[in-house]
Amino acid sequence: MMQPFYLAGILMMALFLSCLRPESLEPCVEVDANITYQCMDQNLSRIPDNIPSSVKNLDLSFNPLKIIGSHSFSNLLELHLLDLSRCEIETIEDEAFQGLHQLSALMLTGNPIQSLSRGSFYGLANLQNLVAVEIMLASLESLPIGHLITLKKVNVAHNYIHSSKLPEYFSNLTNLEYLDLSNNYIQTIYHKDLHVLRENPQLNLSLELSLNPIDFIEPQAFQGIRLHELTLRSNFNSTNVMKTCIQNLDGLRVHRLILGEFKNERHIENFDYSVMEGLCNVIIDEFRFTYVNGFSKDITHFSCLANVSAVSLVNVDLDNLENIPNYFKWQNLTVSRCNFEHFPPLKLPFLKSLIFTNNKGAVSFQTMNLPSLTFLDLSDNRMSFMGCCSYHELKTSNLKYLNLSFNGAIFMSKNFMGLEQLEYLDFQHSALRKTTEFSAFLSLEKLLYLDISYTNTKIDFNGIFYGLTSLKTLKMAGNTFKENTLSNVFINTTNLTYLDISKCQLQQISWGVFDTLHRLELLNMSNNNLLLLDSSYYKQLHSLKTLDYSFNHIQTANEILHFPKNLTSLNLTNNSFACTCEHQDFLQWVKDQRLFLVNAEQMTCTTPVEMKDSMVLDFRNATCYMHKTIISVTVISVLVVSTIIFLVYKFYFHLILIAGCKKYSRSESIYDAFVIYSSQDEDWVRNELVKNLEEGVPPFQLCLHYRDFIPGVAIAANIIQEGFHKSRKVIVVVSRHFIQSRWCIFEYEIAQTWQFLSSHSGIIFIVLEKVEKSLLRQQVELYRLLSRNTYLEWEDNALGRHIFWRRLKKALLDGRTWNPKETTETENTKEEATTSI
Repeated sequence: MMQPFYLAGILMMALFLSCLRPESLEPCVEVDANITYQCMDQNLSRIPDNIPSSVKNLDLSFNPLKIIGSHSFSNLLELHLLDLSRCEIETIEDEAFQGLHQLSALMLTGNPIQSLSRGSFYGLANLQNLVAVEIMLASLESLPIGHLITLKKVNVAHNYIHSSKLPEYFSNLTNLEYLDLSNNYIQTIYHKDLHVLRENPQLNLSLELSLNPIDFIEPQAFQGIRLHELTLRSNFNSTNVMKTCIQNLDGLRVHRLILGEFKNERHIENFDYSVMEGLCNVIIDEFRFTYVNGFSKDITHFSCLANVSAVSLVNVDLDNLENIPNYFKWQNLTVSRCNFEHFPPLKLPFLKSLIFTNNKGAVSFQTMNLPSLTFLDLSDNRMSFMGCCSYHELKTSNLKYLNLSFNGAIFMSKNFMGLEQLEYLDFQHSALRKTTEFSAFLSLEKLLYLDISYTNTKIDFNGIFYGLTSLKTLKMAGNTFKENTLSNVFINTTNLTYLDISKCQLQQISWGVFDTLHRLELLNMSNNNLLLLDSSYYKQLHSLKTLDYSFNHIQTANEILHFPKNLTSLNLTNNSFACTCEHQDFLQWVKDQRLFLVNAEQMTCTTPVEMKDSMVLDFRNATCYMHKTIISVTVISVLVVSTIIFLVYKFYFHLILIAGCKKYSRSESIYDAFVIYSSQDEDWVRNELVKNLEEGVPPFQLCLHYRDFIPGVAIAANIIQEGFHKSRKVIVVVSRHFIQSRWCIFEYEIAQTWQFLSSHSGIIFIVLEKVEKSLLRQQVELYRLLSRNTYLEWEDNALGRHIFWRRLKKALLDGRTWNPKETTETENTKEEATTSI
């Protein structure tokens, strides 16, 4: 049997857990302190008690609240926005929102509301936006909003509304601007249904009726009604129904009429242009036509729209605008995503704005005749412009806005003559050609905005922006500069306030580049290859507020940074900071300016390896001071040891030679001379030197490496032990090959040491050929010795050879004991050899 105290413990724990409701666990997320709370999808069954009374924006969507009782938000009287979407709300009681006098937006989307009391929305004195989408609403009459006189927008789309009748209470909603009845079940519109709109002509209402299965509109149902906007998209199942309904719009006065279908809601396969005839009895300011297939190629069916000021054609199966009559008073024309095979050569004398975009078939530009045009957008058409830009192509001198972005190749063969009124010019993501061959923008003194970003432009001409004296915004990201150096191209653009030169592969900045930009406020130099942060470049930018240096390769700064006093934002994130003691001044500056830097906590170290990916703010200067003495001693020790090792390495063979001199100082020399020569001169040594000295009178014994060096012994050891230590003299055969041979120079340097240690003149120089002084000067010591000492010079003629051998033998006999008998024996040997032959 369970112990009593154990049973009591379990009961107490169960009681405690039963008291833990989700609300007490503080499930809401504080997005903006005491202002915005997000409690979405937290399985809440009631309004949390722990939300502060100061909250203004509250998201309670996707919680099973079920019922919104009376005064449910009495503790949240400062609410401005309340989202109760998909909270499974079935009942909203009287005065549920009582006291929410500041609430301006209420979202009730997706709730299966079965009971709405007449006083459900009492207390909402300032509600402007009510979203009641998909709440199973059957009629506008059952929506108790007649007292909400501040309402501007009411959205009751996706409900079960069958009638287009607007209740009488709409006459109270004098501020209503937008009523969305789309995607309901309205089939008929009668004259009486819109009585409220007829009685209140001061209303400026936009009425959205799309996706209702309308099959009948009573004649003159809209007679005497004035709307700001009427939208009828994907409403009709056949052309005949649409034609009848459009004809019965007669008497309507509307600022903007939108007809057509949706991309995924097509009901009419082939559109009959006769449908447009019904618009002749409708007064329209702006007309928009969307997603229509099978449109007639004859443009004359637009005749009922001749007096419309603005026409917009979006995804209309239309490939021809050439025959628009000159008397059409269109001032604004938008053509987007249509099927044009070529750009239409328009001739509309009243047209002021033309937007022709996303028409992929129009690949080449043709001359227009639009004398009143001030706004031209030809972006995203993949068009090519063989000559740009001047009055000759556009036939207007009033143009202020020109957008040619996201097109093909644009050849800048003109300098905008006749287009001097331009204020906005956009070429981004089009391939500019010949831009830097001349001052293409010279005549655009009024231009305020220029975008040449990602245009494959290489800036190698400093006069590219000459003439742009009024320019305020310049975007040139994604291009390149000559030698990846930012050159002085801004000297003429003294009014710039915004400059973007990001992603330009910049590695260096020329001095004085920004000195004339005293009004510049924002400078974007991100995503380049800059290595050093130098504030001296920006000292003349007195108005600079924002500087973006992110995504470069900055390791440190070259000095203490002094930026303009107006700078409030400096972005150094995503650089390659070196967090070492060498740069501790810069790292300390980062810490001191952390509030001034953008996302300083995201600045990370790249080097050294042990600090990689750690925050720059975590670097501690104390470690630098703590190990300063140890580092200094270590550095000095390393330098001393390195110096000793270097000297031993450099003079290793000289030390061996010194040791050898002590060892062989008392021994007799075996050879008369050790010959130092280049292998390239070996034929001369064998055929001339060896033959004349070793076979001559008196005979001399030479030490030659190919013959006398001991096999299996290192070359350097043979040179010292067999060459120098066992020879009285050293013969140096100087030639062009000798000077260029590292081994020969090494042997010569050892010979100098040997001569110094032996304390007598033992080196005999033979200059085998004329050597250019420039080549000889490469070996300074050898050049000096030949300049100061007598040397033998080989001459290949009888007299020269005789003198050469006599002088050489005399030099070799110096210091040698001569034996006449030896000479006689040698001569007799030669005679016997001659006789035998």
